[in-house]
Amino acid sequence: MPRFLHVGCAQTPKSRTTPVLAGDDWQEVRLDIDPAVRPDIVASMTDMSAVADGSMDALFAHHTLEHLHAHEVPVALAEFRRVLAPDGFAIIGCPNLKAVAWLLAEGKLMEPAYVSPAGPVSAHDMLYGLGAAIAAGRTYMTHRCGFTTESLATALDRAGFPQVVNRQEGYNLFAYARLRPLTNDQAVLWARPHFA
Repeated sequence: MPRFLHVGCAQTPKSRTTPVLAGDDWQEVRLDIDPAVRPDIVASMTDMSAVADGSMDALFAHHTLEHLHAHEVPVALAEFRRVLAPDGFAIIGCPNLKAVAWLLAEGKLMEPAYVSPAGPVSAHDMLYGLGAAIAAGRTYMTHRCGFTTESLATALDRAGFPQVVNRQEGYNLFAYARLRPLTNDQAVLWARPHFA
């Protein structure tokens, strides 16, 4: 059975990853920095040494990279690459700073832009981290960097993911990044079910 590493899993159930990874034919291995969420592995995404090289077929990291300082992002992406099998892929999601910029230009810093399972999310939350989580003492939830579609693709390419398929969805952006490239048409076909 193929396995995927759910990086920064928090309380997110497998069913809220992607339609493909949520299926019964994928085994989820949960990794989080917070032992209170009872992950399989307690670790930081910048040091996943508890995960063997090439041991994962896929990796899912949704709203995790923005919690790092910019200089730590290449370290985390190198770890992502290291744990993936040669034909592996990563699905990465984060706030879309271009969409956030539109809210800022309209003067909507503190107004809720959408409602997540954790509650209302404003442009301020997307830029700096979910205020309620930080106020509750989970300061590791602070946002320290951010991405546009282009900057995320560039960071992934520099980390050794030569093929990236991007998708923007509202205030979020997603990247399907492969270690071993396919043709562009094939990559889009492989990425599409994850983005459904």
